[in-house]
Amino acid sequence: MDAAAPLLLVRDMRADDLAAVLAIQLACYGAGFVEDGVLIARRLAASPHTGWVAEHGGAVRAYLAAYPSQRGKLTPLHGDFEVAPDADALYLHDLAVHPEASGLGLGPRLVRHAWAHALRAGWRHSTLVSVQASVGFWERQGYAATVPADDLQQARLATYPGHSVYMARRLD
Repeated sequence: MDAAAPLLLVRDMRADDLAAVLAIQLACYGAGFVEDGVLIARRLAASPHTGWVAEHGGAVRAYLAAYPSQRGKLTPLHGDFEVAPDADALYLHDLAVHPEASGLGLGPRLVRHAWAHALRAGWRHSTLVSVQASVGFWERQGYAATVPADDLQQARLATYPGHSVYMARRLD
């Protein structure tokens, strides 16, 4: 007898997850935030061990795309990941949970999974840009608003539509 698929599984993102990732993105974001599949595939290739999906009931219902970075450095919307060889932070670029999976705790589960990965890698910080009124969610995860350090990073923050906030958290 085959064992049933686990109710919840967090695993590394793979290239064959791209269709599910795009579908989740389209269900979650306004048109200004949707990033195309070619860009997402390049990001996954640039940092293949810092992208994860959450499967619920055997289907991908959430994802988190991240990469090794440095505190104070932001990725512009629609920009490629600039993986830092001397990283001190895990930059969480995109966390999305399909609306049909809302309330299952998939977002926080993916975030905690990412933190564990960062700590094993020796990165003691996590950073992100909060968009679409998500500051409260990120504050509940322990992040605090931070002002970007210089004009270049301010310009990168300005690529996000609406009210966007750069946030950071120390990992312990």
